[in-house]
Amino acid sequence: MADVPGTQSIGRAASVLRAVSAAMPAGIGTSPVAGAVGLSRPTAHRILASLAAEGFLDHDAATGRWLLGPELYLLGAIAAERYDVTELARESVRELAADTGESAFFSARRGDETVCLMREEGSFPIRSFVLHEGVRFPLGVASAGLAILAFLPDDAVAAYLSSADLTDRYGPSHAAEPLRRRIAATRSTGYSVNPGLIVEGSWGMGAAVFDASGRPAWALSLTGIESRFSRDRQPELGRLLLEQAHDVTQRIRSVTSSARRA
Repeated sequence: MADVPGTQSIGRAASVLRAVSAAMPAGIGTSPVAGAVGLSRPTAHRILASLAAEGFLDHDAATGRWLLGPELYLLGAIAAERYDVTELARESVRELAADTGESAFFSARRGDETVCLMREEGSFPIRSFVLHEGVRFPLGVASAGLAILAFLPDDAVAAYLSSADLTDRYGPSHAAEPLRRRIAATRSTGYSVNPGLIVEGSWGMGAAVFDASGRPAWALSLTGIESRFSRDRQPELGRLLLEQAHDVTQRIRSVTSSARRA
């Protein structure tokens, strides 16, 4: 694909769109976009302006920030008919927040990343704001990405760990060997635990949701402060996550099966 004319430009535009998406709803300036995607500021600005001219982005002249545009909304509404499963997960996300008091999330795998699709606040007044709609993390980072990575086939896990370089941004706890240990622990219990590895004191737990072919494609997760994720409480939180993840998996399989029969 690298030799196909225009491939590099398309890849850069896609990276710019992801950077803007991750900064929603506040938006993001040109320089932060350039830094996030590894481009010079003039190059990033040209791509941003071109995407805005096509309606994929908006530019707030008062703040200088870029935001997602109306054309993406229209395309997304059409794509949702095939890909959107958030409604199938909404009830489970709400129940997790209500039953635990923590912030609950639904995330989707996109290549080697997870992207948060839905957030529901729990009743506990002290919250973690590491995760919100649109935020992306590499697989193995945050509890949702760890839960998904752990249940990929062994060869896919090995290939990912041999190529991913997470330590520069996320520290030595995300080197291959510590990740292998957390993957093994996740496979043993069925749920993942992130013991404050992204932001100190902000803990998370996650459980994978599987598609009709048995592949981990989404995840439910909980985040909160460290004291709310004590060793004594983790099994109960894990049980709730696994129950709801199973329910969402069954809903997705049921809808997929009905669509195939139709």
